Amino acid sequence: MKCPFCECEITKVVDKRDNNEDRSTRRRRQCLRCGKRFTTYERLESLEVNVIKKDGSLEKFDSEKIVKGIKKALNHEHVKEEEIRDFAEEIERIALNSEEPLSTNEIGLKTLDWLKGKDKLAYIRFASVYKKFETLEDVRKEIDSIEN
Repeated sequence: MKCPFCECEITKVVDKRDNNEDRSTRRRRQCLRCGKRFTTYERLESLEVNVIKKDGSLEKFDSEKIVKGIKKALNHEHVKEEEIRDFAEEIERIALNSEEPLSTNEIGLKTLDWLKGKDKLAYIRFASVYKKFETLEDVRKEIDSIEN
């Protein structure tokens, strides 16, 4: 890192702070030649991760869609925001490390599994949209499947 004042390449880090909101690291540096201080920010380069939609097209992965879907199903009950975001990040890691793009179907099934362990009513709400229930009998069958 070059000093912006004297362009010396020898600096030391005086203070470091991580910002979890935007996933950046703030470093306060001091030039060892002129002694002046300056701030740098380090961010992870965003990686392009795609998912395969039901119609076969590719779409950029968006963890916020997972978060929004879960929040709608939960109706702000029983589960902390941090747990939801951790789950969405876990899915993002899986997508990043997968050799082939994940399908939205796989993501939906993982979300259903996660919800089943957190809140069964939220599971039914999510499943009703995800599995496109058309009748009350569809809902009853799903309830029976999670009770057994």
